[in-house]
Amino acid sequence: QSPDYAGWSGRGANMLVQGFVKAGADGQLTVGCYLYDVSLTRQLAKGGWQFAASDWRRAAHKCSDLVYARLSGESPFFDSKIAYIAETGPKGRRLKRLAIMDSDGANHRYLTSGQAMALTPRYSPDYSKILYLSYLNGRPSIYSYDLATDRQTLIVRTDAPTLAPRWSPDGKWVLYSMAKSGTTDIYRISAAGGGTPQRLTTGPGINIGGSYSPNGSQIVFESDRSGSQQVYVMNADGSNQRRISFFGGRAATPEWSPRGDQIAFTHIAGDLRVAVMSPNGGGLRHLTNAWQDEAPTWSPNGRIVQFFRTAKGSGEASIWQVDLTGRNERRLPTPVGASDPAWGPVRP
Repeated sequence: QSPDYAGWSGRGANMLVQGFVKAGADGQLTVGCYLYDVSLTRQLAKGGWQFAASDWRRAAHKCSDLVYARLSGESPFFDSKIAYIAETGPKGRRLKRLAIMDSDGANHRYLTSGQAMALTPRYSPDYSKILYLSYLNGRPSIYSYDLATDRQTLIVRTDAPTLAPRWSPDGKWVLYSMAKSGTTDIYRISAAGGGTPQRLTTGPGINIGGSYSPNGSQIVFESDRSGSQQVYVMNADGSNQRRISFFGGRAATPEWSPRGDQIAFTHIAGDLRVAVMSPNGGGLRHLTNAWQDEAPTWSPNGRIVQFFRTAKGSGEASIWQVDLTGRNERRLPTPVGASDPAWGPVRP
């Protein structure tokens, strides 16, 4: 409660984090965390949580979030989870399973057996479900996986190539792309499943993806209607479609930041690199500079971009994170190859 500020100051410390752990008779842990400013000789923040002993890592994440948010002024992101596709087997017959883990790679868990290929997962806004694409018996099917019950709900099954399902910010709608009669368009369907899909784009060419702006009023997507893959924006009802990428090369897999201030995407100009731009297409910046980095997704606070990197030669895929300076990269540990990462919101 009263640190030796002079002692810590003499050791060159600016800030001090102190905490405690108490075990209860019911198997619960009570964890406290305090942040002190050594120069000002006062407490800046404190928090306390109760968790089951098996879930002790969440306490560390909550403490980290408390410290990070107070010192940076940014929203936290440590107590969050990541969904991804776990890949094993030879390149031509690769097994692809849906998996989840903590934001630091711990508490890894497989959700599907791999009997049917799983692709492009996304957490629901309330963290209760994961949306993903499966090819069951060769038919594209979009499922919602309930994390509490381990039950799956079929949203839509098609007889045509289907891609990239995405939630709306309110969790009421699902976007996906489907190829029909030589064109690929973006559709919207109720997240409850059933009903008639509404087509939002009408060609020409290939229109893929679809990532909502945080307020749900706009959708960013990729299209080759101009002759090559580029990034477009439209209103949520499909109106006012307009191209925003005009900087050379091709642009794919756009994803709107949860802060609304930037769009991350894959820039294809020789190599594949992760880049960001403003919602009007300006301010292009490359965050990575490897051979094949793609499919960016944002941390809950919009300050870190996650993507997957394919190694030249071996073809092994792995998940990486980079901050918005582009200078700080780290690889997340996974037990097998990993692709299609998707960061969920901060846990409630």
